[in-house]
Amino acid sequence: MAVRVVVHNTPRVLLIDPSDSGRALLAERLRLQGFTVKEARDGAEGAVQALEDPPAAVVADLTMPSISGVQLCRLLRSEAGTSNVPVVLRGSEGRRNNFWAEQAGAFAYVVKGRMGDLVRALRRAIERNPGDAPAFFVVRATEGLDVRERIATHLDTALFESVIAAEVRRLGTSESFDRLVDFLSQFVSQVTTYRWMCVLRHEPLHLGIHANARCQAIALKEARTALGVEAAAPLPIVAVEDDDAVDDPEGPPAIVAQVHFGDKTIGALALAPRAPIHPNDPVLVRTIARELGGAVRMATMVEESRWMAAVDLLTGLMNRRAFIDWGKREAHRSLRYKDPLSMILLDVDHFKIINDQRGHAAGDRVLTSVARLLSLGVRSCDVVARWGGEEFVVALPSTPLAGAMIVADRMRQELEDHEIADASGNRIRVTASFGVAQFSPQESLEQLVDRADRAMYGAKSAGRNRIYASGSDSSRPVASAALAAGA
Repeated sequence: MAVRVVVHNTPRVLLIDPSDSGRALLAERLRLQGFTVKEARDGAEGAVQALEDPPAAVVADLTMPSISGVQLCRLLRSEAGTSNVPVVLRGSEGRRNNFWAEQAGAFAYVVKGRMGDLVRALRRAIERNPGDAPAFFVVRATEGLDVRERIATHLDTALFESVIAAEVRRLGTSESFDRLVDFLSQFVSQVTTYRWMCVLRHEPLHLGIHANARCQAIALKEARTALGVEAAAPLPIVAVEDDDAVDDPEGPPAIVAQVHFGDKTIGALALAPRAPIHPNDPVLVRTIARELGGAVRMATMVEESRWMAAVDLLTGLMNRRAFIDWGKREAHRSLRYKDPLSMILLDVDHFKIINDQRGHAAGDRVLTSVARLLSLGVRSCDVVARWGGEEFVVALPSTPLAGAMIVADRMRQELEDHEIADASGNRIRVTASFGVAQFSPQESLEQLVDRADRAMYGAKSAGRNRIYASGSDSSRPVASAALAAGA
């Protein structure tokens, strides 16, 4: 392998132009401007010259036979010896040409015939080029170099990365972090083979991992180690388990790359490859991580917007709109499977007096305390929501009216006994009036809530701090005999 040391005293420019007359004229004008000019008649010849003896800058046509200016740019940028050599592309005027020159990594695009623009672009390029003359270049000779083969290899790599990037960007429509992890695992498992893959999101903290079900525990332990997450640290986890991930008990160390959104690190991607490591795996992980930030951020924003649209911000409970959406689905399920569904509607007694005498901060404290108490007193399948103002609704699937009455009575008693204090530490006595109704196949969700609402107002009219139940005849709410002590 030949090595040569070359000393340059003036800025050397490699001029590539397929027109002999045009190239000769332009070369002469550049020499008059103080440049040393080497000439090449096409992109392939110019690529060989540039790789053998990197110039201070390259001037080339955007469109040339055999190798275009775009291909030449990408080749020179991908080769270690010429990665910093600026390329100025020339062609006809048009935004499209400017776009392709920029995408190829050209230093500048100059319209043919504008000599002043070309000279100024060259001087700026040479000023910024670390390989400016005078300088020493030690370069490998390129005997037997197949430039087209190199370009094909680089284009294949670029195509691979662009396809990967496009697929990852599509994950921005996932709408949730859990779905994003699932879709990402389906895609990556088609591209390479791995033992496990995981995505860590920092805010809000969440880990998604894809592994074989037989190795899930090992994969999770390795993933925490690779990402620097302590084993005992609380961490919400979504696990995707299937045979798309191999069940090798061990393998090479995980490949880890940080996930960024703008200038902020928002997470990390880790992949545990299978032995032997495929040479594309590190590039794959870096490419995915580079494009994943936008998808993760978009999924997070959708989650946040849905949460804000579905949650009452004061109490953290489901809001009225979200409850109605859920309730309609639950009513259909109840009707289809002939499964009882009951509803409790309650209103905090004398809430206006609490606000007027203790202040709105005390009123907010009452509402948050009631919400917390109700949430702690139900099953995981039950739903508690803020209906509006000081009203709350509790849905009890698979529960008949008698069972709902028992739940309501327990809630009433717990609320009466609960210690709620204002900012000064003074106790606020809180009670509520309850209305209970069971879903009937002949009615809608709105009619069910309306019956519970009428029953609740019946309880208020009867003296508050008590429970009324509504029968199938919505015009005749009936008091529960079991609650006489609460009267």
